[in-house]
Amino acid sequence: AYTPYQPEVSQGTLQYTYEYQSLICALTGMDVSNASLYDASTAVAEAAFMAMRVTGRREVVVAGTVHPEYVEVLRTYGRGPEPGIRVAPTKDGRLSPDVAAGAMGAETACLIVQSPNFLGLIEEMPALVEAAHAAGALLVAVVDPVSLAVLTPPGSYGADIVVGDGQAIGNMPAFGGPHVGFLACRSAHFRQLPGRIVGATMDARGERAYTLTLQTREQHIRRERATSNICTNQALCALAVTVYLSLAGADGLRAVCEVSADRAHDLARRIAGLPGFSLVHEGPFLNEFAVRSPVEVPRLLAALEARGILGGVPLGRFYPDLADAFLVAVTEVNDPAALDAFIEGLRAEAAAIADR
Repeated sequence: AYTPYQPEVSQGTLQYTYEYQSLICALTGMDVSNASLYDASTAVAEAAFMAMRVTGRREVVVAGTVHPEYVEVLRTYGRGPEPGIRVAPTKDGRLSPDVAAGAMGAETACLIVQSPNFLGLIEEMPALVEAAHAAGALLVAVVDPVSLAVLTPPGSYGADIVVGDGQAIGNMPAFGGPHVGFLACRSAHFRQLPGRIVGATMDARGERAYTLTLQTREQHIRRERATSNICTNQALCALAVTVYLSLAGADGLRAVCEVSADRAHDLARRIAGLPGFSLVHEGPFLNEFAVRSPVEVPRLLAALEARGILGGVPLGRFYPDLADAFLVAVTEVNDPAALDAFIEGLRAEAAAIADR
């Protein structure tokens, strides 16, 4: 399940890890990828500390629309080194480039922005990159890998570091884990990458071979020079990612994303037509969106679950001002019959709760 401790005799593992890195670079438009991390949350934290090493600065600014649990993990990482972690306020579900510029200062190492963000909305990434670079900071893009089949890849709009979670590209939900985090960057920063990099070379017989080219962890080099204390990577999950992306290809991944987006927009339109329901935001989204409910959200979601429907994530858990809203996600596995059942469930259960 991990990167081998005797790499010379594990050529198969090293080869697919090399291919995994190549696929992540192709997907994100970046120059270099590491051999994977635990999940997106730890990748966000590793990216922040990587940016601090690159810039020599000690502050991190995070958009308020980054997954709240990613921010919690970042704060946990920061308890020892104690960097300054600031959350930039958002309006209408997105981070304004002007607000981002005002939140950054001379000590800001990076601006961390998720797009599509936690609320499902697509951020103004090129303008946010420009704002970060104007402040002398790096831009860390947190992305959904499936979305990159149709959205502009981060490498094309100038992101410096790209992170995300590979659970959706080949790994099962598995009751919450394990996941696989990816982290890619521009070649200028690759020596600050956490973890390992597998490279291709030639063996003594002149044949193609693979090796651990970079191992910047404390087990391999002096502790004070280590870029991370994470001692492994999610190689088995990275294998699943490699197989999935290789089989799906660019056309297959694009089809998955387009089907998900088409069904999500159709469902959003239908939900907005139900009595009392409305969409929380008007901004562009891909396959996730926030819904405002006319009845108590926990009761509504519990009633849907009793019907065998996982209706969404209650947003009041993360944003007190959205206690009357929940987040809906639609993927290629949600066929039209499932969406019809969801609409009928919302209509019937909301009316039943309102009558009690």
